[in-house]
Amino acid sequence: MVVRIRLARHGIRNRPFYHIVVANARSKRDGKHIEKVGEFDPIPTRDRQKHIVWNQDRIKYWLSVGAQPSDPVARLLAKAALIPPLPRPWLKMKMGSTKTE
Repeated sequence: MVVRIRLARHGIRNRPFYHIVVANARSKRDGKHIEKVGEFDPIPTRDRQKHIVWNQDRIKYWLSVGAQPSDPVARLLAKAALIPPLPRPWLKMKMGSTKTE
């Protein structure tokens, strides 16, 4: 069973709110989860702060037993220095691909 740490959407239309959950990789986005480990509000407040609360001990535990974070969660965890930052994608250009005539 592959376990992932991912975002489950809650809230209303045009006002998303996410729970950070540990769930089976095959379950639905907002479906059954194993454990809720945090909350994330992507809409900045008036002082331009995004609200994020999580249980670092439980996240470290799930990472230690092999849970894989989704890409958005991995970016959040990298900003908090819980995991190493993800490699940035770079475009590879072929030598001589520009045509000049």
